[in-house]
Amino acid sequence: MSSQNKFSFNNIFKHFIDAITGKQTDFTSGSIRKAIVMLSIPMILEMCMESVFALVDIAYVSQVSVNAVATIGLTESVVTLIYAVAIGLSMAAAAIVARRVGEKDIQGARQSAVQAIALGILLSIFIGAFGFVYAKEILQLMGAEPDVIKEGYGYTQLLLGGNITILLLFLINAIFRGAGDASIAMWVLIISNGLNIILDPIFIFGWGPIPEYGVMGAAIATNIGRGTAVLIQLLVLFFGWSRIKIGFSDLVLNIKLIFNLVKISLGGIAQFLIGTSSWVFLMRMMSEFGSEALAGYTIAIRVIMFTMMPAWGMSNAAATLVGQNLGAKQPDRAEKSVWITGKYNAIFMGIVSVAYLLFAHEIIAWFNTNSVVVENGGLCLQVIALGYIFYAYGLVVPQAFNGAGDTKTPTKINLISFWLFQLPIAYIFAITFDLGPLGVFLAITIAQILLAIISIFWFRKGHWKQTLV
Repeated sequence: MSSQNKFSFNNIFKHFIDAITGKQTDFTSGSIRKAIVMLSIPMILEMCMESVFALVDIAYVSQVSVNAVATIGLTESVVTLIYAVAIGLSMAAAAIVARRVGEKDIQGARQSAVQAIALGILLSIFIGAFGFVYAKEILQLMGAEPDVIKEGYGYTQLLLGGNITILLLFLINAIFRGAGDASIAMWVLIISNGLNIILDPIFIFGWGPIPEYGVMGAAIATNIGRGTAVLIQLLVLFFGWSRIKIGFSDLVLNIKLIFNLVKISLGGIAQFLIGTSSWVFLMRMMSEFGSEALAGYTIAIRVIMFTMMPAWGMSNAAATLVGQNLGAKQPDRAEKSVWITGKYNAIFMGIVSVAYLLFAHEIIAWFNTNSVVVENGGLCLQVIALGYIFYAYGLVVPQAFNGAGDTKTPTKINLISFWLFQLPIAYIFAITFDLGPLGVFLAITIAQILLAIISIFWFRKGHWKQTLV
């Protein structure tokens, strides 16, 4: 028995090392469980690093003021709209690249990657100019109090103005994932967020010749960290340290590929705009209950993202497996990959939900000791944790549709769950029934449960297997 356990441990350790070092693997044959592990490990570590930064960032900013925390909450609720565009484009790029790799058409994968990057740059220029010029008006529209705007608009300016680093970081990492090079995406994000964590206290509180920038310093650190990561990504793409090596001959516009990418991206962008705009409205609703309640909600969401990111990493693994296996004409293997990934995700999320239910208020108190902040943040964690197992499938199954290139189905599901259900229920519970923040938290949990149920129902129909990209 002991020798068998040793063998199993050695196998697990070997797979772990292979995964983080980027050992090339064919994900269209062999063990599905091994394929999930090889893709999931770097994606989970990548997302964990992202969520660790989010927690460190809010911990530093919490030492500045409650207004600074509220500024981050309001700004990031708007930045989620940029994330929607980035993720929508990334979804399309990953799906097309994965399909081409599954078909062994590496040249087609390279050409698709170039068109995706060009679209990302163009969009980021328009978004950056608008966000930088109208930062104060955006915060005012979100319901920020005058002192919040005065203290934090510089943060909003820099974060929105530097959105090109967000778009390209998401987009190029999605290209790596679609190609099966998840370890490269992981290391790039580790470098990016490692820099953010180091630079955050330097620019927020000042150090040596660097003055104290307060909450604006968090945006400076973020832009430097992400910008550095994007430069590394481009070096990897052009010097061929991945399956996708872009040459100068690939740097031409291909109208057919652009239209194909736009067609898939529009569904993905619409899908995430529905979800993220819903979060914007919820944040606006929370602002009605005061800065302290809003700060508690902001901290709780950051903590929740700490565990949602690893779950998102597993769902990204499922998307890559679906795309590559459909390209290899193996739809049954693609479907089986989704169910196995969903089961692993549910086990993970179930364990986390127990921790949140038991220690919610203590966790929030690590970041801010204000009693109102702790009460609202702890309540948010506990209520949302009630639906965590459903969240597991609500992440994996929609990503499976996206990996197949079917972005329309998750868009419809999001429309039903978020706009037609979550927002009206949140308003009725919080305002009409006078439940306050609790009403918002309940609406979030119920909507996510509904999303998971509808996603599974549609996935079982199997129409996604006939999607062409």
